[in-house]
Amino acid sequence: MKQDQQKIICRNRKAYFDYHLDDIYEAGLVLLGTEVKSLRQGRANIDAAFARFKDGELYLLHARISPYDHAGPETHDQERPRKLLLTKRELKRLQGKVQEQGYTLVPLKLFFKHNKYAKVEIALARGKKKADKRETIRRREQDREMQRARKRR
Repeated sequence: MKQDQQKIICRNRKAYFDYHLDDIYEAGLVLLGTEVKSLRQGRANIDAAFARFKDGELYLLHARISPYDHAGPETHDQERPRKLLLTKRELKRLQGKVQEQGYTLVPLKLFFKHNKYAKVEIALARGKKKADKRETIRRREQDREMQRARKRR
């Protein structure tokens, strides 16, 4: 079976440390032409980004897509809200979880699928407590020590 081809533009590595990730969804993005060209140059950042519902639609907020180099004087706003495209069923499910159970929607990566479609991978996430973060660090250090011990043998 042919695997999906992805060209990753940027990742939100901090999300894996700051949140417990439950469900992961792939959503399309509504973009302007200069935004797509800028993404192809790899000029985006989603470290501070999050998704919110407004009037029953899902928007990606605080995702930074830098202006395209060769654009004219009229270019896009770098941090404008961008609409996310999901099925109606997925939107209703996500909206229910976010409202009732204290989840948040965090983007994990921004990528091109089949080198055509700009997509964002969002996760239904719950924030970690300080003790959980310490446990993550402790586990990571133990794994590194095990890898070093295996290499020495």
